[in-house]
Amino acid sequence: MRALALRFRRRYGASPLHLAAHLAAFAVAAYALDQILSGPAPLDYLLWFGAAAVLHDIVFVPFYSLLDRAGHAWSRRFKGHPHAVPVINHIRAPAMISGLLLVVYSPLITRKAESYYLLDTGHPLRNYALNWLAISLAMFAASGAIYALRVLRRRATRAPA
Repeated sequence: MRALALRFRRRYGASPLHLAAHLAAFAVAAYALDQILSGPAPLDYLLWFGAAAVLHDIVFVPFYSLLDRAGHAWSRRFKGHPHAVPVINHIRAPAMISGLLLVVYSPLITRKAESYYLLDTGHPLRNYALNWLAISLAMFAASGAIYALRVLRRRATRAPA
């Protein structure tokens, strides 16, 4: 049995589990695509998806690339400090998650989908903007606390004996 697994790995390049996971992922993607295309307005979805891809590549990538460069330039100022810990990822990760949540839930945050939300869920639209702000604040606070712990740990390990 082991020889068969080794021969499979040599020919395929990875374990049989890798192949099974990819086949399952493709099956889920095929099912999702079938559901979309057999839905009420597949052309609307395809148009929306194409426009989102173009908007992402033309507007968002240059925008967040500029933000990332500015963040790197700002964080390089602290590089020479003896207790420096890279700060860029402690800003980048919560900012990215917060931005993604803003994009996904923007109709609810801006209350543009209030009537649809009530019809679809039966609940009134409440506090989405406040919840988004609270989640963003909590992520930045947690990231800042982790950064502070990393700085303190670095200072403790580099303290003169």
